[in-house]
Amino acid sequence: MHDSRLEKLADVLVNYSVAVQKGDLVAIQANTAADPLVMCVYRAVLKAGGRPWVRCVPEEVVEALLKHGSDEQIRRTSELDRHVMSTVNARISFWADQNTRALSNVNPKKQALLSQGRKPIMDVFFKRAAKPASDPDRLRWVGTAYPTLGMAQDAEMSLNEYADFVFTAGKLDQKNPAAAWRKLGESQKRLADFLSKARELRFTAPNGTDLRVGVKGRRWINCDGHENFPDGEVFTGPIEDATEGTVCYSFPAIHDGIEVADVRLVFKAGRVVDCSASKNEAFLIQMLDQDRGARCFGEIAVGTNYQIQKFTKNTLFDEKIGGTFHAAVGAAYPESGGKNKSGLHWDMVCDLRQGGVIEADGKAFSRNGKFLNASWPR
Repeated sequence: MHDSRLEKLADVLVNYSVAVQKGDLVAIQANTAADPLVMCVYRAVLKAGGRPWVRCVPEEVVEALLKHGSDEQIRRTSELDRHVMSTVNARISFWADQNTRALSNVNPKKQALLSQGRKPIMDVFFKRAAKPASDPDRLRWVGTAYPTLGMAQDAEMSLNEYADFVFTAGKLDQKNPAAAWRKLGESQKRLADFLSKARELRFTAPNGTDLRVGVKGRRWINCDGHENFPDGEVFTGPIEDATEGTVCYSFPAIHDGIEVADVRLVFKAGRVVDCSASKNEAFLIQMLDQDRGARCFGEIAVGTNYQIQKFTKNTLFDEKIGGTFHAAVGAAYPESGGKNKSGLHWDMVCDLRQGGVIEADGKAFSRNGKFLNASWPR
């Protein structure tokens, strides 16, 4: 795919999202389908004075490992991957799946083993990313999507339509995308400041969702294009033993290309005590049973990107849909104050645009997917 907007995207990722400085060692990681964007970012890193390091791998590598590797090979943590995560100043990653369902027939137990093998690397990532901006060891990172036919088919769009969707969601249709992200960041900060004073949030929706989440003392993170791109959410790490009730997710939950439909999770004292799904329920259970932390929430978030309104089976975009909330079972981001640890971090999205309500300490601040405060995102 050749698109002149890739150069604009590369400029935003390098100079706004991770703010590459002279001498920075920058990892650029993708599969080979994203080569055109990799080259744009490589040149942008050089122009910024950084030292780019590229790792592009065929999409089929993970499939081969899961289907032909031994349990020991699958669960074994890569010392090289851990070294990279421990060493680079910034990491820029691209998702560019040409076949988004390549792992559909893999044994769920193998998937759980792979998650466990990745956990030590995730631990390094979370620890370094949580350091304050003034710390030279802080890892600056961003991940984005490179439009492919497979992703376009999932979204039920042509490749050109999907590319337009991706670039518009990232505000690349605007003259100064970075300025547009800063503006969204200002309105999100007002929302995050409000939520930081809350003790408990309650989410209700006509689909059966009635969920209470304890958040007292936790930090709400303002996501304005510096990590995920596109962005548009505020999130925190819930109190580990203070989630109660039921959440019924509106959209299929997708993890490593496996689609799990009609997910229902029931929480008691912070843990999933019952779950169901109409499709791939065994995979859901296997993921939740991979370690003790997998049955707790590591993240609760509200989507604020109202330029994204369509579900596309791509979590990067779907969790940002304005008028939704999402929650991740598994590992928490330490910078939010969350303490939950797991080899899993799986975001699932609930739509609030048709009768949903969010309350903070008993008072509604969002109805039907719209914030009641006009100075918050819209």
